[in-house]
Amino acid sequence: MRYACPEVDLHSLRADEALIRLDLFLNEAFVSGSPWVRVIHGKGTGALRQAVQGMLRHHPLVKSFRSGVEGEGGAGVTLVELQQK
Repeated sequence: MRYACPEVDLHSLRADEALIRLDLFLNEAFVSGSPWVRVIHGKGTGALRQAVQGMLRHHPLVKSFRSGVEGEGGAGVTLVELQQK
């Protein structure tokens, strides 16, 4: 994915704070009609990435998601495809 998409930076937050912010962000992105969003969670220990991806697995607005590849932020980001209205 080489085009700009909305993004949220969660990497400095605790998991509980990050998940609240992520849910709000996903809702706003869905309402605005964004097909993709970028979630920055950082690499660190991987705990925040696991929490984020665990939430995404069950979120009703999420169609699919994947970890970033080189040039997109690698393991420090997750790219999310949203359901469309």
